Amino acid sequence: MKDPRWKEDFFEKVFAVVRLIPEGRVTSYGAIAKYLGTGSSARTVGWAMNAAHHQQEYVPAHRVVNRLGLLTGKAHFPGPDAMQEALEAEGIKVSEDQVIEFEKLFWDPAVELAL
Repeated sequence: MKDPRWKEDFFEKVFAVVRLIPEGRVTSYGAIAKYLGTGSSARTVGWAMNAAHHQQEYVPAHRVVNRLGLLTGKAHFPGPDAMQEALEAEGIKVSEDQVIEFEKLFWDPAVELAL
């Protein structure tokens, strides 16, 4: 049986990575999971993003989207448009809940943090 603290420790690792995403860039749940060595844990990264709003230190959860650039986590923000508004405030264009030019704006922690 896993130590019950594993989730908290994993969430803290996720939060640390998300805090490194530069303004105006986005990444995916899966990219974070892969970077952390748990490629099949994208859903758990999503759960971490759901909990991010309750952290003492700010976590820019709005910068994490699904592998296609869709705002699948928007339901966990204070309002139905809050995630999109936060992205647009950083210059990221969104249409029909999808990041425009997702590939261009994609921040891959495995590449960016390896430098």
